[in-house]
Amino acid sequence: METFDDDLLRFEAHGAPSLPAAADEGYVDHDGARIRYALHGSGAPVVLLHGGLGHGGNWGYQVPDLMAAGRSVLLIDSRGHGRSTRDARPFSYERMASDVRAVMDALHIERAPVVGWSDGACIALILAMTVPERIAGVFFFGCNMDPSGTKPFVPTDVIDRCFRRHARDYAALSATPGDFDAFVAAVTRMMRTEPDYAAADLAKIRVPVAIVHSEHDEFIQREHAEYLARSIPAAQWIVLPDVSHFAPLQRPDAFNRVLRGFLERLAQQGDSTLGACE
Repeated sequence: METFDDDLLRFEAHGAPSLPAAADEGYVDHDGARIRYALHGSGAPVVLLHGGLGHGGNWGYQVPDLMAAGRSVLLIDSRGHGRSTRDARPFSYERMASDVRAVMDALHIERAPVVGWSDGACIALILAMTVPERIAGVFFFGCNMDPSGTKPFVPTDVIDRCFRRHARDYAALSATPGDFDAFVAAVTRMMRTEPDYAAADLAKIRVPVAIVHSEHDEFIQREHAEYLARSIPAAQWIVLPDVSHFAPLQRPDAFNRVLRGFLERLAQQGDSTLGACE
């Protein structure tokens, strides 16, 4: 039976499902922050990057599914999110991309596909631009790559439920549990001006990319997602029906099928020697 949580009632009340035991977990000190990671399973690694205000545990529906498909799964809490710390400097996507590289270096992961959700998708695509030799492919879900790609913000019950869950998780996980409002303000300041990449930047990307857009995304214009798919060479265009920006939580079985399909296509293209952890 497939799981449905279209209104995020379950997510607000309980969060995502608990993660399985990690094979390795800890912190990497990098550029003024302690970056939390957890590695689950064994096999060729895939990196999962969560959305803004969230944390790696938001992938609770995806990790067991990928493990069952023979993958190891690397979860990273972006700096200032979840259990990761940050310094006083403003948030930037480029700095968070460098954090991902640092964790991959520490774990001796030479190359892996990266799955990004919202802010995590932006981070993943920056990695594809800057260190393509480390990135086997990018599953880009629910993000813009320049300020023109966003919709005007309209509050909804679903967004409010997700926000309340994020607030509870921040209080439970963060080293600065009382700073949620300041954290939200700092992330929001970044989002007002970043990311800001031109079509010429996107045209230089040479790794396989899937641009994945939900039918009812509350934040990202479909036209912008289509523009990304046109601008990135040979990008795959995928629309997820009946879901919104929170598809990995709302209809995880459908999301996971599309994700597995992307990873299987990468494997067929030569991703079967992805540089497993050494």
